[in-house]
Amino acid sequence: MLRERYDPMNLFEYIPALGMETDAVLTQLDTLLDDDVLFQAVKADLLRRFPRTSSFGRPSTPVEVILRMLVVKHLYHWSYEQTEQWVSDSLVLRQFCRIYTAKAPDDTTLLRWANLIQPQTLDRLLDHVVALAQKHHVTRGRKLRLDSTVVETNVHYPVDSTLLADGVRVLARTIRRAKPLLQDSVERARTLFRDRSRRVRQVTKELIDAARRRGEQAAQDVKERYEQLLDLTEQVVAQAQQVQHHLQQHAEQQADRLAQRLNETLRTFVPRVEQVIQQTTRRVLEGEQVPASEKLVSLFEPHTAIIRKGKAGKPVEFGRVLWLGETEGGIITQAKILEGNPDDAAQFLPSLQTHAQQFGRPPNLVAGDGKLATPTNEREAQQRGVKHVVLPRPGRKTAVRQEYERQRWFRVGRDWRAGIEGRISGLKRRHGLRRCRYHGDEGMARWVGWGVIAHDLRVIAQHEAAKASRQG
Repeated sequence: MLRERYDPMNLFEYIPALGMETDAVLTQLDTLLDDDVLFQAVKADLLRRFPRTSSFGRPSTPVEVILRMLVVKHLYHWSYEQTEQWVSDSLVLRQFCRIYTAKAPDDTTLLRWANLIQPQTLDRLLDHVVALAQKHHVTRGRKLRLDSTVVETNVHYPVDSTLLADGVRVLARTIRRAKPLLQDSVERARTLFRDRSRRVRQVTKELIDAARRRGEQAAQDVKERYEQLLDLTEQVVAQAQQVQHHLQQHAEQQADRLAQRLNETLRTFVPRVEQVIQQTTRRVLEGEQVPASEKLVSLFEPHTAIIRKGKAGKPVEFGRVLWLGETEGGIITQAKILEGNPDDAAQFLPSLQTHAQQFGRPPNLVAGDGKLATPTNEREAQQRGVKHVVLPRPGRKTAVRQEYERQRWFRVGRDWRAGIEGRISGLKRRHGLRRCRYHGDEGMARWVGWGVIAHDLRVIAQHEAAKASRQG
């Protein structure tokens, strides 16, 4: 049964001798999280866990506690284990999260509830937090600066050999788990369940050793080891397909849930391993340049894109592009995860439209870097009512363009735009947007969504705390 709240109490009334008080920002954040729109949006998603979650079963962790603990987790960039430990140990955080004297929810419990919150819900919550920022006069939407960054997925550097080895490891492990279910009912069980993992590890090590050497013989050795590794991987894939067929029959005949789970695992990973085999064959054996859009760089995070942002220290990144829009006052109003390695210029006009929907009017000033500076973007922005369009054009400029960009309002806007670089750095350091620790497309959306919401709530709380300090 989904519980909304614990009975309220004030822990500090029971221990006045300690004189403990919540810091000013956390106090304001506590007030902001009393918002019923935030509460009801999260509650609606949590109610979907089971058909009768609202009325059946033992009392759950309250919705209010889940919401506040998730905000705390992303506010301080803690893991679920750290969130459980430090909320449990801190009287201040117990009071803030409305746990009071109850036991803090286990990290796995919090994880299960968190995975029910949908990315679309977080998008609506961000829009509501932006509305709260307007209500508290943190921002009026007069200025908008835009930029993109990369949120890395939690993957190792993708190399064909390690991807093949990962595929064999996952498939062999699943086949091994299926053996007790099927070995008495299939023919040639010894061949079907043969484990080739050890041989694959040996070949992979030989391949790595050969790749460290130089010369024609070393290149030939690398190619031969790749041929061996591909052959072994194809054999394991063939085994997995046969096991999958038998598991499906077993699951249908006996309604075995373990067989169903193993079958689903093979159904997920066999096509991915086949794709890795195909791209390795094309690149290594046939010498073909495989386009980035056709490459699979992770078996576990297949949505990972190969992104070239032109950074000196990191020319290629593996993750997803995050498009950000920020208004004056430090409020992130837009956070959109993009597919592949898209052109930034194509995001400019949709961002203006989103801003107009959020604030009811276009910004007085919009600023971006040189990748957004196209004649179409400038012309469309001016036609939509933007007074100052600050998009410095890269490369050589005409005398007219140079004079245009020397105007004082343009230089001030260009300098203000640079602040979003610091904002991105803060999001990555403080809220963990450097690397996503959740899995899949929805996991990426949750990671980014909660990080941006936590950031905006903190900015609003800081503004309110500063205002209260001046008044009092």
